[in-house]
Amino acid sequence: MSALLADYDYELPDELIASRPTAARDGSRMMVVDRAAGTVTHRMFREFADMLVPGDLVVMNNSKVIKARLYSTERGVEIFLLERVAERTWKCFTKPGRKTRVGSVLEIAGTVARVVEVLPEGERIVAFDEEPNLERYGSVPVPPYFKREADEEDAERYQTVYAEEEGSVAAPTAGLHFTEEIMGRIPHAFLTLHVGAGTFLPVKTEKIEDHVMHEERYHISAQTAERIEVASRVVAIGTTVVRVLESQPVGALKACAGSTQIFIHPPYEFQRVGALLTNFHLPCSTLLMLVSALAGRELIRHAYAEAVRERYRFFSYGDCMFIV
Repeated sequence: MSALLADYDYELPDELIASRPTAARDGSRMMVVDRAAGTVTHRMFREFADMLVPGDLVVMNNSKVIKARLYSTERGVEIFLLERVAERTWKCFTKPGRKTRVGSVLEIAGTVARVVEVLPEGERIVAFDEEPNLERYGSVPVPPYFKREADEEDAERYQTVYAEEEGSVAAPTAGLHFTEEIMGRIPHAFLTLHVGAGTFLPVKTEKIEDHVMHEERYHISAQTAERIEVASRVVAIGTTVVRVLESQPVGALKACAGSTQIFIHPPYEFQRVGALLTNFHLPCSTLLMLVSALAGRELIRHAYAEAVRERYRFFSYGDCMFIV
């Protein structure tokens, strides 16, 4: 069993990190990992619909990314909204910390922000006089490994075409490959999980079982639950969908809302998800551990080495992997 953080490390040349999307959403390459055969083959994402079989249901996360990054030019402060905790009050990352101590007041995003609490992990609770106008003042919270600021292209492309429920601070990136045309060709249903700040946090414990997962809010509708119950195979689009479905109790799936801290890593036994479309994940990340639990660590290790050799594009704007 792969129980140590070092078991999930790999070498990745910087030039394979995709900081821009492909010209067309469905223009990515797709590595197909066949668990039963132990094989890796190379396809294009445009072929995804053709690989489904009768009885499949594609389950997608329709969370919408908010323009969570705010800047105060007056004092050189950045506020990164993480989660609304009350009316006009948010849990946030802020920097620099010395300018956002308890009692700090600053003008930002067309209103006034007041730091009312510093949490044990360093996040701030910030109360705004008025709700910040994110569409006017906010920017898309693109990942730090892009090594650039967000721009107009990100406002469109760092969002799935089916995004509807506002609340994420990072995109459920496996869904970025889909177009309206492909959506029309596949049987699909939606659930919602709002991707939180924990997606940016590295694993720091040598033994992976000692890592404490972040909590993320989700919702499953009655219609989606009913369709999943009668599906022959659930094809999850992204690890967020996996985390929601595998968090549910044994038995008939029901409509529900809640939060999950599930940490999926080998030797986890999957109960509800039969196949997964996902992007390539960062070394030593909980997401790499999740896909290793589904496909097996050695097969995933082989697949990632092959992806590097074949010059696949990695991470949020990169190519994808279909584990069947």
